[in-house]
Amino acid sequence: MTYATVLLEEKEPGIFLLTINREKALNALAPEVLDDIAAAVGAVSGNAGARCLLVTGAGGRAFVAGADIAAMSAMAPLAARDFALKGHATLRALELAPFPVIALVNGYALGGGCELALACDFIVASEKAQFGQPEVNLGICPGFGGTQRLTRVVGKPMALELVTTGRQVKADEALRIGLANHVVAPDALLDKGMELARMIAAKGPVAVKMSKHLVVHGQDLDLANANTHEADVFGLLCATDDKREGMAAFLEKRPAKFAGR
Repeated sequence: MTYATVLLEEKEPGIFLLTINREKALNALAPEVLDDIAAAVGAVSGNAGARCLLVTGAGGRAFVAGADIAAMSAMAPLAARDFALKGHATLRALELAPFPVIALVNGYALGGGCELALACDFIVASEKAQFGQPEVNLGICPGFGGTQRLTRVVGKPMALELVTTGRQVKADEALRIGLANHVVAPDALLDKGMELARMIAAKGPVAVKMSKHLVVHGQDLDLANANTHEADVFGLLCATDDKREGMAAFLEKRPAKFAGR
């Protein structure tokens, strides 16, 4: 399947790379880009062999420099709200994908770009990466979940500082505040993403899927109910062929051969 504004490729069996492909526009998120991202994520999610999705931006300057301001400047209130809801739906599809999604941030991740990275499960950043929610400079607030996901990742005080000052965070600070998991040299970004993706792909597929499910959905539950849900899923996983294979392989001191069932 081909898309007008994104590239989707299977780098290795089960490992997909989604590239926002608007380099001249610094990969800005116009409405059609959101549609293409949603369609591509849907295609990968429908692939039973998918194990991990990497998301990056074309070129070396930007992951995604933000939402498309030229498109937004002409939007009336209802159109702007629809645009925001489209962004929320697209990013929620990433968040709910049945496999881990890793953002490879290679430059500016500002506004909608920071929100896109936050909707991924975790972030690997280039040393040249810069993050920020600068919407207040335009007289608006974040519209694709920035006030909510950023708060859950870095905490209320830091999130409020970033969304009310609009200041940008370089890679070293992003690592320190927990926004990024890893920081690597620019030419090592894809290699690091592939290294992590291969580690994920080698594990029990059902276990990985359900572990992500627990982390994502457990955030919205109180601790007691979240832990009960975890115990339920643990019990269900103990009925799988992958559980039997994984434990047999451990006891027999050999690599496991998971079937995903």
